[in-house]
Amino acid sequence: MQKLANSDKAKDLSRFFKTGKDQYGEGDIFLGVSVPDQRKTAKKYLNLSLDGIQELLSSKVHEHRLTSLFILISKFEKGNNKLKKEIFDFYLQNTKNINNWDLVDLSAPKILGLYILDNPKEKKTLYKLVKSKNLWEKRIVMLSTYAFIKNNEFDDAFKISEILLKDKHDLIHKAVGWMLREIGNRNQAKEESFLKKHCKKMPRTMLRYAIEKFDKTKKEIYMQK
Repeated sequence: MQKLANSDKAKDLSRFFKTGKDQYGEGDIFLGVSVPDQRKTAKKYLNLSLDGIQELLSSKVHEHRLTSLFILISKFEKGNNKLKKEIFDFYLQNTKNINNWDLVDLSAPKILGLYILDNPKEKKTLYKLVKSKNLWEKRIVMLSTYAFIKNNEFDDAFKISEILLKDKHDLIHKAVGWMLREIGNRNQAKEESFLKKHCKKMPRTMLRYAIEKFDKTKKEIYMQK
């Protein structure tokens, strides 16, 4: 990873991921390694143990954490039921280290979401975690529903969206709006049913994300509400 580092790119990524004081990514350290190079690196180390992954995921370096998640996702996809449960538990134990939006977005649907889709009794985990005061844990919950949405199961995404309607952070507004838009891509009538009930109290960013694929006239109607 160190050999792939690029100091100029690291500076750009530090700005892009808001690592300054009092910003959401405060303290995150970047090497400047591209995501394709991180994926290539992950493929070389797919046999890394969970202890090894833990070491990477505990690193202050962003690319270490993301690469560890790429390895974890591959292990999950190829694993048996026992290993998938171990990875599910491991992921939940490490939410404090999955602490920027790309880390969440690239991993939560493919690990938590898919595991819970196959083990519906674990949905209680999402409803417990969504009450967290931690920004990233709430985004993990919302993005986990992407696995359900892709399977045309929308109820939990709607319920969790409703819980997060009053959240103050724009990264939650964007996540909720994005998942609502994904529902609309599959069933616009169901998305609109939710929007008609809640659009007047939705944060504007959330609403804009949710209606992004609507035609111009329909967008204006919702924004005026």
